[in-house]
Amino acid sequence: MEKSVLVIVESPTKAKTIKRFLPPNYRVEASVGHIRDLPQTAAEIPAAYKKQEWSRLGIDVDHDFTPLYVIPKEKAPLVRQLKALMADASQIYLATDEDREGESISWHLLDVLSPKVPVRRMVFHEITKNAIQEALEHTRDIDMSLVNAQETRRLLDRLYGYTLSPLIWKKVAYGLSAGRVQSPGLRLIVERELARCRFKSATYWDLEVLLEKKGNTSAHERFHAKLVEVQGRRVAQGKDFDPETGGLAPKSSAVLLSEEEVQGLKNRLSFEKWVITDVTQKENSQTPAPPFITSTLQQEANRKLGFSTRDTMRLAQKLYEEGFITYMRTDSPSLSVEALEASRAAVHKLFGDQYLPPQPRRYAAKSKGAQESHEAIRPSAPFRTPEETGLSGREKAIYELIWKRTLASQMAEARKSAVQVRIEAGDAVFSASGVKILFPGFLRAYVEGSDDPEAALDNMESYLPELKVQDSLLPVEVELDQHWTKPPARFTEAALVQRLEKEGIGRPSTYATIIATLQERGYVFKKDSTLVPTFTGIAVVQLLTRNFPHLVDYDFTSEMEKRLDEIALGKDDRLDYLNEFYLGQDGLKQVVETTETKIDADESRTVQLPQMKAEQAVKIGRFGPYIIQINAEGEKTNASIPAETPPADLTPDELESLIHRSASHAEPLGLDPATGKPIFVLVGRFGPHIQLGTKDDDVKPRTASLPKGMHPSSVTLEIALQILSLPRELGLHPQTQKPILANNGRFGPYVAHDGEFRSLKGDDVYTVTLERALELLAEEKKPRAGFVILKEFAAGEGGLSRKVQVISGKFGAYLKSGMRNISLPEQYKTPESAQALTAETVADLLSSKSPAKKASAKKTPAKKAASPKVTSKKPKA
Repeated sequence: MEKSVLVIVESPTKAKTIKRFLPPNYRVEASVGHIRDLPQTAAEIPAAYKKQEWSRLGIDVDHDFTPLYVIPKEKAPLVRQLKALMADASQIYLATDEDREGESISWHLLDVLSPKVPVRRMVFHEITKNAIQEALEHTRDIDMSLVNAQETRRLLDRLYGYTLSPLIWKKVAYGLSAGRVQSPGLRLIVERELARCRFKSATYWDLEVLLEKKGNTSAHERFHAKLVEVQGRRVAQGKDFDPETGGLAPKSSAVLLSEEEVQGLKNRLSFEKWVITDVTQKENSQTPAPPFITSTLQQEANRKLGFSTRDTMRLAQKLYEEGFITYMRTDSPSLSVEALEASRAAVHKLFGDQYLPPQPRRYAAKSKGAQESHEAIRPSAPFRTPEETGLSGREKAIYELIWKRTLASQMAEARKSAVQVRIEAGDAVFSASGVKILFPGFLRAYVEGSDDPEAALDNMESYLPELKVQDSLLPVEVELDQHWTKPPARFTEAALVQRLEKEGIGRPSTYATIIATLQERGYVFKKDSTLVPTFTGIAVVQLLTRNFPHLVDYDFTSEMEKRLDEIALGKDDRLDYLNEFYLGQDGLKQVVETTETKIDADESRTVQLPQMKAEQAVKIGRFGPYIIQINAEGEKTNASIPAETPPADLTPDELESLIHRSASHAEPLGLDPATGKPIFVLVGRFGPHIQLGTKDDDVKPRTASLPKGMHPSSVTLEIALQILSLPRELGLHPQTQKPILANNGRFGPYVAHDGEFRSLKGDDVYTVTLERALELLAEEKKPRAGFVILKEFAAGEGGLSRKVQVISGKFGAYLKSGMRNISLPEQYKTPESAQALTAETVADLLSSKSPAKKASAKKTPAKKAASPKVTSKKPKA
């Protein structure tokens, strides 16, 4: 009997795709990421190491930074399975990804499994029959330079986090953390928010005029022009103002016009002759953007599709593992010869020869830190159109983005004609401009930041009639135009990725993790599509910049990435760098030990925003941020700040309002007719709300949140009584005889019954009837965007007491039972594995997740948990 060949990859999806291209005796298994790591909790540290002072850190710093690797409990069965399969294999192929992380996974597999049969490393950047065959024929050894670079990065992250995080717990709040690239990324977001806090808006005026050629009154021939000069001086625009003073920037030579001056100029212009004094026409060309690399895909998916960086990477990884695109973690925009030929053939077929440049376009990486040898992100062979893939939804949207960008990169340049016209009227000069697309070229297929290339082409053109010098013009309309300067825009995910890349903070493969971690830690939240720092995030950055400025310095962080690149290339010694970073004279350990005692905890928990008065400050409290104000008599007032309040939106008026509406200062709106208790409108940690009664009452005061969008200042006693009337019991459900309620919630009004909820979109929560509620509850509940119901089990199946759904969500598959969301074990996180769940397995999982009942009998001593498997490795230089 022919022995099997064992192929090990990272994910079940990748395994399933690769298996299609391999002989029957090849067995493909997934490691599901890393099979071992540094210990995450004290429980994972084996007994033999627990007494070692360094064991909690997981790194023996005094012995060449030797890492303590453990196999997590949930990975032990997989390791046993792989060892059993290895016993029947004639050879092993390690087919993990080609980057540093993939190389490290292969090294750990080799080190843990210790195979006695030949082991080969196979690498590929697309999962196609030809690529897999090529990889089998050209195997190589594990690249230890890549392994060392990955391990050094892992150790640096652990040293940075485990050294600084406990300090932040003591000085700001328990449970917070610092990260090597997370903290400088947070600093970018915080600095932008503080710039918005300091911003002072300025107003300026100019004129806009609608003109027509003398003797030609056709409305189609009319065009707009803007005032640019008065009496030989340039008229001020937004860029001329200082954002922190609201006045003209000191070096600006522009003239700032008031409303009166602009009105006077308008009156004078009615007596002036309007003449064209200059017409400049230029033709220019625009070249297409390169094919996608990781960072540009993340940016464009965020701009065009509104996808988060994490969602983009998850979708791209799925497309790669299913064989639709090339590897999605790459710094290289280059295309292979085969890809160039396929792209040009597709352009020829879809657009014609006139859209093809004479020679293929070749692109090289601009980033000095480009670390991988992959191709750009492109469709895999064969070069299928989006319709030919059979994909749908978000996966198709990402594929189409990649397909269009790849095609556009091999298309002809766009050619444009731009016209600039100078118009004089007395001592005023106006300017008009027009653009005409002479040949759309690549813009026919792809326009950056736009979903619809055809519509984008129309928007790019601005019409001007045929004009020449000395042409006389007549003003049809002259309008005063008032403008206000705008504060610096908050970062979107796309803008932050662009800035991180520019500063050299992290690597494209880590950007999604950086942004997700900042949100998960409560340092940043999203407002619309922008990233806003919390007060806790500001406090952490404040502590780090005051006491450890080099650790959040952008150049310092970028230099760390460069050193890691050098290690990956075998040009730098990992131990030298680790010693320098952690144990050197200015190393992390020494700096933290000497600085910690000098840091005042109360000062670290205090945030003074630029727009605040001297007697005001924000404190980071146990239950969230709050404002503290001390008056001239020394009396202190505290007022909660609602969660997810953007710091720059706390204007002086809003600060005074929060203080005024604090529980200690609030005046009642009136009395409740039913109870005689006072009714207040207050602002607390969870936002504005109505309160019935006071804390001095025998029973706890009843509260109800204000509906979304309602400002506390607009609440009257009548409105407050209406809000307090919720929840309304509409009646009993005819089948269950359980009550149906109407209420307001965090996401708006809804009706509820026995753990089932339906939003009220067009119905009034105060008037909705029982009949209407029954109609809504009978409708199938739709999952949120990006969430897919994989399976559904009815009550009674497999012993289930109620309906259970298996849902694919942002962070993997999970169970939904009534109001409860229940996480699934790691082996069921992927959609493919979750679809294999049976009703009986789900019932067992729910049973194991249920809160333990109190034991009435005497407790039996628990069995001692088995220690996790451990390997410690001396790093190679």
